[in-house]
Amino acid sequence: MKVHKVTLMIIDFDKLGAQQVIAELENTSYANDCIYPRVMKIETVDIGEWENDNPLNFKATQDETFNKLFDGSKTSNSSSQGP
Repeated sequence: MKVHKVTLMIIDFDKLGAQQVIAELENTSYANDCIYPRVMKIETVDIGEWENDNPLNFKATQDETFNKLFDGSKTSNSSSQGP
């Protein structure tokens, strides 16, 4: 299981991968073209097999766990998207 950081947190249950997550965000049609998302950077961390007691699954522990995952020492597969 991987977690991707794109300004917002995305838990990749379907194992789409970072590039497909970007494509889904950028290619979705939004009503009245109200937003136009452009992914400039994505970071990915492998968290192993998902279990429902994972601290990312609970609001009380989600922020702290997310920040620990992306503290810079554990990230991999970071990529930047050009404008």
